[in-house]
Amino acid sequence: MRVLVVDDHAETRALLSRSLERASCGVKAVGSCEEAEAALTLGSFDVLILDVMLPDGSGIDLCSRIRRAKHQVPILLLTARGEVRDRVTGLDAGADDYLVKPFAILELLARVKALGRRGPVQRGRLLSVGPVVVDLDGRSVRVDGREVPLTAKERAIVEVLASRPGAILTRDQLIESVWGDVSDSAAASLDVLVARIRRKLGPGAGALQTRRGLGYTFQWDE
Repeated sequence: MRVLVVDDHAETRALLSRSLERASCGVKAVGSCEEAEAALTLGSFDVLILDVMLPDGSGIDLCSRIRRAKHQVPILLLTARGEVRDRVTGLDAGADDYLVKPFAILELLARVKALGRRGPVQRGRLLSVGPVVVDLDGRSVRVDGREVPLTAKERAIVEVLASRPGAILTRDQLIESVWGDVSDSAAASLDVLVARIRRKLGPGAGALQTRRGLGYTFQWDE
C-alpha cells in the first residue's frame, strides 16, 4: 500500500513515515498543499493522510480541490478540532474519515488499513437501490426524494454496502471497512446502527437486507 502523508510538522511526518513503513507501507511525506498536489499529479497512492492546517492553505480546501480534480484516493483528515461541525465540514469536502489530534498510532494504522482495503470510492455517481438513492459525491442518502438524516457512521455503512449492490458483505468485512478493526464493541455498535438505519430509511428499509449466517447486502427485491 502506498500512502501520501501531508503534514507541515517535521516530527509528525517522521513519526507517521516510520510507523507506516513498519506496517509495510510505501510512504511519501510532504509538508504543503503545493507539494501534495504535485505528488498526486506524478504518482498513485492508496491512501492520503491530510493535516487540516497547512502553511499554504487549508487541508479541507485541498481536499475539495482533490475531489474536483476527480482524484478518488481515500482521504484521512488529521484535525486538532473535535467539534461535530468541523468534522462534518471535512466529510462534506470529500474526506472519507477523520482523526482528532492527539491520536494513537495504532488507531491511525487501523484507519489507514481500512481505507486501503475499501479502495477508491466511486464519486460523482448516484447509486439507486429501489427508492433509496445514495449520493456518494454529495454524501447524502434519500428515500423517495426525502433526505435521510444519517450520522457519519450510519452513512458509512450505507455507502460501503450501496457501492457493492447485491454483494453480501460479512459482518467482519463491514466492521473493518467502517471502524478499521473488528472488536466486540464495534460488533455491538453495528447491530444498533443497522437497526437505526432501517428505521430512518422508512419505506426504503427493505434495501438493507440481512443474510442470516452470512452478513448484509444492499439490494431491492421487487
